[in-house]
Amino acid sequence: MRILLTGASGFIGSRLQTALLGEGHELLCTARKPGASGHPRLSFIEADFSKDTGKSAWTARLQGIDAVINCVGIFRESGRQTFAALHTDTPCALFAACADAGHVQLVVQLSALGADSGADTAYHRSKKAADDFLASLPLRACIVQPSLVYGRDGSSARAFRILASLPFGLRFGAAPQLVQPIHVDDLVDAICALVRQPATGRIALVGPQALSFTDYLAALRRGMGMGRQLVLRLPGVLARMVARLGFGLLDRDALRMLDRGSTADPAATAGLLGRAARPVERFIDYPAAERSQARLGWLLPVLRSALAAVWIATALVSFGLYPVQDSLALLERTGVPPAWAPLMLYGAAGVDLLIGLAILLLRRRRWLWLAQLLLVGFYTIVVAWKLPEFLLHPYGPLTKNLPMLAAIWLLYELEEK
Repeated sequence: MRILLTGASGFIGSRLQTALLGEGHELLCTARKPGASGHPRLSFIEADFSKDTGKSAWTARLQGIDAVINCVGIFRESGRQTFAALHTDTPCALFAACADAGHVQLVVQLSALGADSGADTAYHRSKKAADDFLASLPLRACIVQPSLVYGRDGSSARAFRILASLPFGLRFGAAPQLVQPIHVDDLVDAICALVRQPATGRIALVGPQALSFTDYLAALRRGMGMGRQLVLRLPGVLARMVARLGFGLLDRDALRMLDRGSTADPAATAGLLGRAARPVERFIDYPAAERSQARLGWLLPVLRSALAAVWIATALVSFGLYPVQDSLALLERTGVPPAWAPLMLYGAAGVDLLIGLAILLLRRRRWLWLAQLLLVGFYTIVVAWKLPEFLLHPYGPLTKNLPMLAAIWLLYELEEK
């Protein structure tokens, strides 16, 4: 078949692209910035779901297309990437164009479990609106509704592994918070099965077992070879207050979806796969590597925050918490002229403050770690040379620079280029 695949660069779409090519299909994939294809049965066209909300934008793109699979989706809105545009308006325009074309044999819509009459979040309501519109058209259409989707490289899966690796966990409120995670490979296999043997209607794609969210994290933790995690329960009121602040993946809508649950009968999934879906216990493929990655996911932010606190505290001390005259006297002993000492003191304090804030605020910090290595190294050499008594000071003000340099070097090596 010749298939139009939208969202082909995403977490699920990229895997589906590989699987469909492996089954011999010809793919036309949409992208905001299409690149060259290295495969004879793969080509790309430019499309932007935040703007292509009219049916006419899709008519020409459907020429010669036998099937359409829509994998475009976002969990949070950002700028022009809104639920209304990406989940409802543009998909509806695409589906209407498919109905008018007359030659599209199948439309598969990747929706979400919970996009039904009980939907009470913007995410689920926007998915449901497109699902309902598609179901009303004279098309052979299948709406797949997965629960949580796990894949090693998925952003949510990385976040869940980090949560599972923490010294203690949190349970937000008293609701059961049942989920039924499905592995992304099983989800892709199920969609490929629907292309081979098209079905219609809404199909829930879920794993073999429903678990509370904390039990899901515990299963991931066991899969990574870690012991039992202490779980603390936050009362519902406090949980909602935390969600309102929006930490990580948790916000008010995410908490509402979690409280509502995301489960279904696994029979339809098993029927498509010809076997039971992979259980959570088999989600972790490389325990040692994924355990280390998960721990670094929360240890590195702690280390960055600690270093930022050192720089900011040093700045505040230099600005006056430590007697200014004593600071100026130390600078003069290193060879700084008395007239320049105040400028050097407050200038260095300002630099320290800026470094501390930059660690907390900048997204790309590789150059910043290098700057800190040079600065701390410079401070250490000058003080050791001009004020040698600090080398043997019982509190080790200079020797403590060695682990600080090592920590900065570690962050430099692990920072994404």
